[in-house]
Amino acid sequence: VQLQASGGGLVQAGGSLRLSCAASTRTFSSVNMAWFRQAQGREREFVPAISRYGSSTFYADSVRGRFTISRDNAKKTMYLQMNSLKSEDTAVYYCAADILRPLTISSSPREYDYWGQGTQVTVSS
Repeated sequence: VQLQASGGGLVQAGGSLRLSCAASTRTFSSVNMAWFRQAQGREREFVPAISRYGSSTFYADSVRGRFTISRDNAKKTMYLQMNSLKSEDTAVYYCAADILRPLTISSSPREYDYWGQGTQVTVSS
């Protein structure tokens, strides 16, 4: 599985960005997906996750109500709509795929098997 994240950039506080994660696998609809982020000097942090068919989602408290995760299985792409961005959202954002546990979605980076290369999001205050 190869994942390609895109859509990052520089935005002012209060603004919006939409991240995309394109997957190469034929079995994208069988894979639970998630976004993580890592700010400089900090550990990788869970953002949201989405089940293989998109019926279930799970958000970190820090982004709930501001971010929306979604996926289009026909396009083999996952999205992260980020609104009301704050300076503390500044980080490299990674998409990740969990191919071994199709029945549950996880917030632990240890349970994700494949990772994209990351896209930088910078929010200026």
